[in-house]
Amino acid sequence: MEKGRIIKIISHQYQVLVDGELLECVAMGKLRKDKAPVVGDLVLVERFGDQNGIQQILPRQNELVRPRIANVDQAIIVMSACDPQFSTALVDRLIFLICYAKIKPIICVSKMDLVDANDPVHAALLDYRNSGYEVFETGLDRSDEALKQMLKGKISVLTGQSGAGKSSLINRLDANFELKTQQISKALGRGKHTTRHCELMAVSGGWVADTPGFSSLDFTHVEIDKLAAAIPDFQEMLGNCRFQDCRHLKEPDCAIQNAVKEGRISQTRYAHYREICEWILNQKVKYR
Repeated sequence: MEKGRIIKIISHQYQVLVDGELLECVAMGKLRKDKAPVVGDLVLVERFGDQNGIQQILPRQNELVRPRIANVDQAIIVMSACDPQFSTALVDRLIFLICYAKIKPIICVSKMDLVDANDPVHAALLDYRNSGYEVFETGLDRSDEALKQMLKGKISVLTGQSGAGKSSLINRLDANFELKTQQISKALGRGKHTTRHCELMAVSGGWVADTPGFSSLDFTHVEIDKLAAAIPDFQEMLGNCRFQDCRHLKEPDCAIQNAVKEGRISQTRYAHYREICEWILNQKVKYR
């Protein structure tokens, strides 16, 4: 059998890249009864004359439910500096979900050529940089070379606001692509996404999944104790609280709460963490 990676799924047909060759494959019966293959899966393929069958899915490094994809190296959160307006709340919620799935978050802000030097977006991006996040700025007046280098040899998920220019960004990074783009819907104040399925595409020496914009963020599967441990901002303070099971909400002698007060952890990020924790706790009470 040969090892390959699933690049695209349409209906029950799987496109698998095996040593540079793209094979049309089907999932074998025993495989369908176990777990369904997803884009990004490393699989073992067997050729049967005029048909190719996926016999086995190899262990996953990580996986996302929305978009449905596995073995992702990094998630690029594409946000707009304006039209639609930049939202730290949305960025942080995406960071939390991405890190919870054991994927590295990278922030990319488009349309930076359309804001002036006094725009609040600059302070927000400085806050992310000071917290250790990689931040890239794009616009018609800027080079995308650093972003291209970051994509090389990686599998990346492209996500973020609808209308932030995710497909346009891919077009700029690789001129061979002509992905459909749409104008911002003025009536709604946000974009209507044009991507209809999850697919890995070769861009700048790596693979990028262009996926529909998120219309909702699902935290129903998230456990508070595991969420705190996944957030990069909290890493240096973990294990320093008085209580071993500290949730960093109202407990006394909490290292993370103290770090927030002292300015060593972003107040904005921590406030968004509390909001998500409160939502999770309310949902548990609601369905108990």
